[in-house]
Amino acid sequence: MRNCCRRGAAVVIGVLAAALAACSSGQGPSPTGSGSGGPPATSDASSEPPEEPAETDPTPSGETGLVVVPDVEVEVADVATGLDAPWGLAGLPDGTLLVSLRDERGLVVVDPDSGEIQDVGGPGADELRDETVTGGESGLLGVAVGPEGGDGAGEVFVYRTAADGNEVLRGTLDGTGLSELDVVLDGIPAAQFHDGGRLAFGPDGFLYVATGDATQDGTSQDPGSLGGKILRITVDGEPAPDNPEPGSPVWSLGHRNVQGIAWDPTGRMLASEFGQNTWDELNVVEPGGNYGWPDVEGSGGQADGFVDPVAIWGTDDASPSGLAATREGAYLAGLGGERLWRVPFASPDGGSSADAFGEPQVVVEDLGRLRAVLVDPAVEQGEDGSSALYVLTNNTDGRGEPRSGDDRLVRVAISPAS
Repeated sequence: MRNCCRRGAAVVIGVLAAALAACSSGQGPSPTGSGSGGPPATSDASSEPPEEPAETDPTPSGETGLVVVPDVEVEVADVATGLDAPWGLAGLPDGTLLVSLRDERGLVVVDPDSGEIQDVGGPGADELRDETVTGGESGLLGVAVGPEGGDGAGEVFVYRTAADGNEVLRGTLDGTGLSELDVVLDGIPAAQFHDGGRLAFGPDGFLYVATGDATQDGTSQDPGSLGGKILRITVDGEPAPDNPEPGSPVWSLGHRNVQGIAWDPTGRMLASEFGQNTWDELNVVEPGGNYGWPDVEGSGGQADGFVDPVAIWGTDDASPSGLAATREGAYLAGLGGERLWRVPFASPDGGSSADAFGEPQVVVEDLGRLRAVLVDPAVEQGEDGSSALYVLTNNTDGRGEPRSGDDRLVRVAISPAS
């Protein structure tokens, strides 16, 4: 058992409007919700201070499950501390949380009520420790738990770097004991950088795998390569039915390094993506969509058949890794930007254009680098848009500045601004 902490006194962080968020660091271009291949355009409407909304009540969504909430307030509290380079985060059926440790090549179970942290053991844990390769951005990365009632219910899936590339493994967790692991999918390009790694089950019950281009030219645009893609597979590793190309696991292509995937209550799929030197992206993911890398970074690729992002950031402002979606917005965990970004939903009906999203806002900062974000599965999201998230910091990953207690798992309670 590791050192742990109970939740500390909550720290209330006020609402930050998009205009404040854009200038909070003084670094790089301002974020924009419209997307642009160059500096964000200035319109007559944006050149003047925005009008205060006439009402603060959220706009109800009807049957879609979305609400339009202009601004939110958050309350942040520690759940657990002392984690070493945590990366993946998933909820277990008993209400505890499963966290992967990239460089330690291990898994831990966190009790969110007590903050207790327990190491996962067993033959599967031994295999992860002995056969996972670390270095740079590689190691033990994403983790997902099979949804109840579906194939692979309760089983654990991990994305890790092996000697011959990245792969997805599957095992059974009994308490804190992990069974021997089976390879579900291999042949994913690996490198010291751009390793992808996020795993998540979609509303359809299939496993989605986010991969990086592994710094290999041509990988992202090559439909025969698993690099620079979002993949959609069964729990046995087979291409899921109704994929864009029968017999292929590829769901979307043209990605540089996706490390965040999520679905909102309408079933709309979102992905966060690291840019090279200019623009980070939030995308609505369409089956068969080509997101342009390396031909396009940011927006401006529609004429060539590429899908434009719905929001972009300067790379110093975001470097987005984990992603979660609530009824009222998308939340991105920023590494380089050291912030939790909110992109509010502007339409209760969803939509795949930039008009369906509001201007990005900073809702949490001062925690350092942020790696993962997860909607608290134990909290029912309110009709007013209230909810809660778990967020992992990542200051011990070799690029941050660790402080006392790092790395930590925190809980972020969200409510509409009063």
